[in-house]
Formats: sequence, C-alpha cells, structure tokens
Amino acid sequence: MSEEFNLDLIDKTFTSYKKGQTFDGVVVLKREDGVIFNIGGKNDAFIPSSDFDNFDDVKIGDRFSVIITKQKNEEGLIEASMRLARDLKIANQNAQSLRLGSKFTFVVTSVNNGGLHSKLGDYTVFVPAGEASLKYVRDLKSFVGKQLEVIVTEIDHEKKSILASAKLLQEQIKVATENNFWNSIFINKIVTGKVKKIMPYGAFVEVDGVDCFLHISNISYDKLENVSDAIHEGETYTFKVIGLDRENKKVELSLKATLPDPKIERIKELEVGEVYAGKVVKLLRFGAIVKVPNGATGLLHIQNCTENRTKNIYELVKVDDEVEVEVINKDEEEGKVSFKLKNMIN
Repeated sequence: MSEEFNLDLIDKTFTSYKKGQTFDGVVVLKREDGVIFNIGGKNDAFIPSSDFDNFDDVKIGDRFSVIITKQKNEEGLIEASMRLARDLKIANQNAQSLRLGSKFTFVVTSVNNGGLHSKLGDYTVFVPAGEASLKYVRDLKSFVGKQLEVIVTEIDHEKKSILASAKLLQEQIKVATENNFWNSIFINKIVTGKVKKIMPYGAFVEVDGVDCFLHISNISYDKLENVSDAIHEGETYTFKVIGLDRENKKVELSLKATLPDPKIERIKELEVGEVYAGKVVKLLRFGAIVKVPNGATGLLHIQNCTENRTKNIYELVKVDDEVEVEVINKDEEEGKVSFKLKNMIN
C-alpha cells in the first residue's frame, strides 16, 4: 500500500516554536481561563482570557495571529498572545508609514553604542547620543523606560531601520514657541510664568518657553533683602510685562504690578473734607510731607499753611511736628493727596 508523500505535513509536524515568533491559527476550544489555539504542527497554544479585550465575544473558529510568549507552560502547552501580535501589526504599519521628517513616539529600551535603542514593530530605532536632547544629558540611562518624541532623519524600509533625532524636533518646537511668544507679547500684558533661577538681584522666569527677567525691585512693595523671601524656584506666579526689547529678545516682568499697591489702598481710605491727626515727616522748599495714622502720606503745600506769602515753610512747621490736616484733594490713580492745615498759621 502506497501513501502520498506530503512535504507540508512533515514540515508542520516538526515545526519548532520560539518565543517571539508569529503564527496564524484558529480557536479550537474555549475554557473559562482562556482558549486553546491551533497554530499548526503537533502542539496547540494557550491564550489566557485576560489577553482579549472582550473574552465573552471569543468563539471557536475565530482566526487571528498570535505571538509565542512561552515555549511550554505547566500543562505542556505553548503560551501565546493575540494582543501582542495585534500591537506588533499596528507598530509595523506605523513604521511603514514613516518618511524623512515624520514625527513619532517610542519607548527607549536600552542604551549602547553611543545612543538610544528601541523597536517599532520589526523596525530598529536608534537615536545618537548627541541627538537625544536639546539640553546636555549627563547619563543616557535616564532615558530607559521613558517615552521620547523624535523626528526621522534617516529610514531604510528594506533593512527596517530608523535613525531619529529628539534634538532636531525640540529645536523646531522651540523656534515655533518663541515665534508665537514674540508675536503675542506686549507691554502691560498679564502672563503666567515659572521661576527658573533666583539670583541676588532678581530671578529668571520662564513664560511660554521663553526666559524673562524679574528685578528684585519689581517683586514686592516692601523692600526685600533676599529674593527668596518673596518667591521660590519652581513656583508659578502671575506677572505684568513692564519692559520689552524685541531686538535683543529681552522681557522685563513685574510681580508687584499685579498686586494691590498699599500706598493706593491707604489713600482710598481717606475722605475728602475729613480732618486727620498727622506728623510732619519731611520738609520741601514749597511745603511739607505729612503722614496720617493709616500710613498715607500727602503734600501740605505752603499756601495751605498760611495766607502770609512772605513766610517760608521752615518758619511754619518742623519735622516731627504734630499737626491736624484736612484732606482737600486726592488722586487715587496717581497716588497723590493734598492736605490743608485745620488751623491756618498767620
């Protein structure tokens, strides 16, 4: 009795299964914990129920691709994953669609040969050390396990290799960000920024990716000995733009300009026509500066001290004199107050 020689059947019988290989097959048995999946040859594979998005929808006869994840489990079955095969297919499709200048994201898996390595489907991805970042990186190992967005600088679809640069992409983003910033910035604009570095005379603040400067005199209405008494590195604050030099790419910010001015607030508390006890704190050629109990100061002009035009202010009041003054005018916007002596001096 003769039997037809079937080479395909023999090949299937002696198929060896290795971790990472991809096979097409069919579901031949469904259990509570997963399915038995025939991939040809003498061994079936097991796919756990957790591998499926919706295990209830899986049925006998379903066909799809799987990746071998383990050569043999405790039941003697090959273990496989439908999810990994699907993800690999999508990754390959994404890689095949890439061209020079394309942007894509991947997870760095290793560092060697002077750069970052990974896989995108069956494609190898390499980012040279000098292209890993726009900023200096001391230890490339810090990238391992992290997601990195890059731009394709070379690609070979036949060899399935991709050369990419994160630095080039970051440079493009930086230029676009700075252009947007300079196109939209203007004096008196209110912006939000993060304090990057504190110095004895002020701080550098990052606003929309651009470094701006905050002088110590523009932080608080109170006199500061140390910048860190009022602001802290890494913290975000609201500022007003008070200086702009487009040619030299410089922006000056003010924090105190966004805060209520204590001087103005004290002036608002005063009522025109009201009389207040005050103290002379400074003499001028044409009058005196008087401070009232709430801290507001104003001008007591010589003509509001006496009707005698021949006398000078030094003959009428002295520094630290206690006087009663009437508010005759106030300008909250300019921060000015005018006083008149309650009892004019002859």
